[in-house]
Amino acid sequence: MTTLIQNGTLVTAAETFAADLLIEGEKIVEIGIGLKAPSAQVIDAAGKLLMPGGIDPHVHLDLPMFGTVSSDDHYTGHKAAAFGGTTTAMDFVVLEDQGFHYSVDLWMEKAAKAAIDYSFHMNLTRLDDRLASEIPALRDLGITTLKVFTAYNGRLRLDDGNIFRALRIARDNGMLVMAHCENGDVIETLIPEALAAGHTSSEYHALTRPGWGAVEATLHMAAMAEQAGAPVYIVHMNMAGEVDMLRYARERGVQVMGETCPPYLFFSVDDLRRPDGAKWVCSPPMRGREDNARLWEGLSEGILQTIGTDHCPFFFDGTKPILYEGKEIAIPGKELGQGDFTKIPNGLPGIQDRMPVLWTRGVGTGRITPNQFVAYMSTNPAKIFGLYPRKGALVPGADADIVIWDPEKRVKYGVAMSHQRTDYNLYEGWELKGYPEKVFLRGRMIVDGNEWQGRAGMGQFLKRKEGMVI
Repeated sequence: MTTLIQNGTLVTAAETFAADLLIEGEKIVEIGIGLKAPSAQVIDAAGKLLMPGGIDPHVHLDLPMFGTVSSDDHYTGHKAAAFGGTTTAMDFVVLEDQGFHYSVDLWMEKAAKAAIDYSFHMNLTRLDDRLASEIPALRDLGITTLKVFTAYNGRLRLDDGNIFRALRIARDNGMLVMAHCENGDVIETLIPEALAAGHTSSEYHALTRPGWGAVEATLHMAAMAEQAGAPVYIVHMNMAGEVDMLRYARERGVQVMGETCPPYLFFSVDDLRRPDGAKWVCSPPMRGREDNARLWEGLSEGILQTIGTDHCPFFFDGTKPILYEGKEIAIPGKELGQGDFTKIPNGLPGIQDRMPVLWTRGVGTGRITPNQFVAYMSTNPAKIFGLYPRKGALVPGADADIVIWDPEKRVKYGVAMSHQRTDYNLYEGWELKGYPEKVFLRGRMIVDGNEWQGRAGMGQFLKRKEGMVI
């Protein structure tokens, strides 16, 4: 099939210019002005922007937690992503006792219903000689990233010696370590103290995970990466001090990169103090308004490299079903932690929200440029995670993952407009200006306005190569 998109304005990570796009099959074959293709389906994009499909580097779909499971799977989450302009999502494989291959096979089974293209990161939550020897084999599976944790003692955390070991293995095999940075020892001390004092409300999820733990853990991880001679990527940065530590380390030549997530730009611990504060419970938690401001500076100044979502949704009240694609569904959710913040499933919806919300509140307010928007949403993650230029760019030979963006479209956003399979939206009632009009995955239109034209199983697993340090 041949498709010609005419009269658009193409926005890349570096420049903006008028252009037509010619698509044959799954690929972009030509970019220019006044392109002709007599047999092509023609789409007029006058007044619209053409951008590469978004790449969300950080999602958790169908993830077991606290006796329930995140409410979006690899179909519903991917469908929601597409409506928000995202065409590639990267999930995290839980490491099972049986090892890497078994764990990846389980996640491949879950992802058989994928509706957009996808890839995996591997959670490295324990390390022994056998696992260490098997890490290089992950490259043959197309997985080139390992995630480590400095929190969740006795469950997910590796000690410093094993993190350093993982960094050196990654260095020697063209792989990248991703790090969740908090101080697990402090957290494990404060949580039982809070419960013993009768502090059980949602805000104590944040108060028992002090932000300074994230700041020192970020610099600590950067220091280990430098000593190992390896790159590291810090996930979901939420503290002003983390931005400062990232800048400090990068100015000294450390190969460290940073990601933030939309909720950390807009919300604070005060939202956890609301009657429905459980809606905002995630790890790491919401911080202060000064942290919101510094994270925005980190984006506008180019200190940070990506914006992921850490999409891990749960129902606010899983006892009440919602309608999804005409069927009732209810999944136990945050009501499980009523009266005990330690039992609230940690995670937020966001995979659809990311691009529309950041366009309005980032580009629309002048905090970031349209080119920075494309860099953070698509091009930078493609480069870092070994997908560029197949993904993250609108160039001849790239996959035709294209968003036709209407910069003038106004919507009142919220759960009624969201395709995320949960019963609430963090941005309920927000007035947004700028929204996807059409979304293409490898040349096939999967979203046309409010119409879903995709299907379960059409997403492809992406075997990734070695990425770049940017």
